[in-house]
Amino acid sequence: TVLSDMATEELEALNPIHHPPRFNLNPNPNPNLMSTSRFNPSLNPDPIPLLSVTPLPPFSRCTVPRLKRSVVGCLPVLYWLPRYSIWDYGMPDLISGISVGIMHLPQGMAYALLASLPPVFGLYTSLYPALVYFFFGTSRHISIGTFAVLSIMVGSVTERLAPDRNFLVMLNGTNLTEVNITARDSYRVQVAAATTVLGGLIQVVLGLVKFGFVGTYLSEPLVRAYTTAAAAHAVVAVIAQLFGLSTTRFSGPLSLVYTLVEVCSKLPQTHLPTLAVSGVSMVFLIAAKEINSAISARLPVPIPVELITIVAATVISSYTYLNGNYTISVVGEIPSGLAAPRLPDASLFKEVMGDAFALAIVGYAISISLGKTFALKHGYKVDSNQELVALGLSNAVGGFFQCYAVCSSMSRSLIQESTGGKTQMAGMASAVIVLVTVLKLGPLFQELPKAVLAAIVFVNLKGMFKQYYDIITLWRSSKVDLVVWLVTWVSTLLFNLDMGLGASITFAVLTVIFRTQLPKYSVLGHVPGTDKPWEAAGREVPGITIFHSSATVYFANADLYLEALKGKSGLDISKMIIYKRRQEAKQRRRDKRAERRARREAKRQGSKDPDCATLGAMSELQDGDTTTLGSSSEDTLSRELDKVSLGSLGKWTWDIHSIILDLSTANFIDTVAIKTMRNIFHDFGEIDVTVYMAGCQMSVVEQLELGGFFSESITKGRLFATVHDAVLHCLGHQGTSTPNF
Repeated sequence: TVLSDMATEELEALNPIHHPPRFNLNPNPNPNLMSTSRFNPSLNPDPIPLLSVTPLPPFSRCTVPRLKRSVVGCLPVLYWLPRYSIWDYGMPDLISGISVGIMHLPQGMAYALLASLPPVFGLYTSLYPALVYFFFGTSRHISIGTFAVLSIMVGSVTERLAPDRNFLVMLNGTNLTEVNITARDSYRVQVAAATTVLGGLIQVVLGLVKFGFVGTYLSEPLVRAYTTAAAAHAVVAVIAQLFGLSTTRFSGPLSLVYTLVEVCSKLPQTHLPTLAVSGVSMVFLIAAKEINSAISARLPVPIPVELITIVAATVISSYTYLNGNYTISVVGEIPSGLAAPRLPDASLFKEVMGDAFALAIVGYAISISLGKTFALKHGYKVDSNQELVALGLSNAVGGFFQCYAVCSSMSRSLIQESTGGKTQMAGMASAVIVLVTVLKLGPLFQELPKAVLAAIVFVNLKGMFKQYYDIITLWRSSKVDLVVWLVTWVSTLLFNLDMGLGASITFAVLTVIFRTQLPKYSVLGHVPGTDKPWEAAGREVPGITIFHSSATVYFANADLYLEALKGKSGLDISKMIIYKRRQEAKQRRRDKRAERRARREAKRQGSKDPDCATLGAMSELQDGDTTTLGSSSEDTLSRELDKVSLGSLGKWTWDIHSIILDLSTANFIDTVAIKTMRNIFHDFGEIDVTVYMAGCQMSVVEQLELGGFFSESITKGRLFATVHDAVLHCLGHQGTSTPNF
């Protein structure tokens, strides 16, 4: 760029003629490209030799506005933070951030149980990713942090790679064994961090290559069914904590079934004090949440029910010594302060690759769907690719601080939006609340019973259980979406969460393929006095068939398209072409007989010999007999062909003179479809029926040109912008008046 600017300045100094603002130096100038007025010796006796310059393409020019847009696009905080108004947004964001931060505390510790990690790592996960998203995110209302679905997915990985049986140690002087909880939890943290970092890197790479549209392949029925089935996995994961049971957490296909069987088999061993704590906590949470929702319209901020629950449970547990007197499991030691960052164990990447990819896709799908919902409601735009990068950086950076995978939370995001949150500053305020808790207040929750955290998880899943009503809704609206919902739910329940996601996406894509392979075909007619004058329920134009397909034509449905065209037009091309060719062959035989008779007649006129006359008469008789037999046979064949023509070819027997193919729904066309279209034009032309195309997009026309569709017999005169134009052309070509159109 500097060299280009220098060349520009030299040129402007030598010649006041205006030059482009950017030039590309060419070491081998071509004199033919130079200006004639300056470099022609006859016009200028003393030409000045200059470097040949050519303009750089626009995308390669580095300008200050372009650089600014690029930087702001990578760091959206640089766009909205300088415009931030403390008077307008400061207090709403502060109140919203405090409300969300209070929710982060119980949910972070509770969802850490689903990930099979110590509760303090749930607090870390509520802190670092929210700080990173503050700088890179584009949604103003979603709350980044722990989420039940991702927590259970991480838990399936940690349980698979770090099961209890791998950390059994012998007790001193006995043959008994116990689990080394410290070593187990330490390795599980490494597994979760490695999975999170890898998943974050996958998201960053997908975002940089503009792969944000990948979330569109996860339809709403698929995501809702997947989260519903994941909620069932979460319930099974915490049910042992609710009953005070010690169970093995299985992984892989049918893990849910195996866990349920083991839980049911150990129900007689239920720890009653733990069950009592769980029951009281659940009753209090449900009742308080119902009251909270009933009076929420009269409250400036919702009541922090979960925080009140864990504070009350901690106080009661501390003063009644629930752990010592009743052996109720508690959270245990929560270290104060922040842990130093650590590099993830790269040797684990190959073992968690599939799980990391599933976490990346599911987390992004949940976050972008929630972000777009709030953006549409409040009138701003969410960049899907930048969201993918922001979420990936939140996971990747968080993984270095022993966090596990994060995404937006429905409950916290709704609180952030309903309490008046305006910008990402609310997320920063909530992170400060978590930071203060981790630094100073963490040890106060050491006596918190784990059963209370399990009850919080169970109650918070109530919203996901309401998604079972989708079955009734989809039954009434779309049977295909209902099948997708059911297949996703069943596959996620029976298989593990990662395999269930893969099976669900595969089935959803197959439904799209099947629906494009079996579209609806119809014949359009005229509907006067409406905005859409050509509909399936309209009055058909005599002599013209307007054929419409609800899907694009490609290799999977090209043959079906041809068969449907035959059926809708009432013209069986094969029979009609055979009929026409037989008629042509019949006419050729008649012409040959007439020619032979003419030759014999000429011979008879030129011959006077009686014997020759007699011989000619006998020959004529023989030929006449042959002709008579042949005529009888041809008459029989003609009657059979007439029967085929009138009986099988329907009411359109030779009455159709034009067919219009409505291709307005086609957004592409492949080589197989081009070949099918060429055959349609050729075959219908054989029976004197002209075929036209209407509504083709420019991309489709270009693909037709590249595929060699157009020729001397099939010209672009067969293309029309609309069906209406094509109909008018057909009627005018046939000399028919068009007063009604």
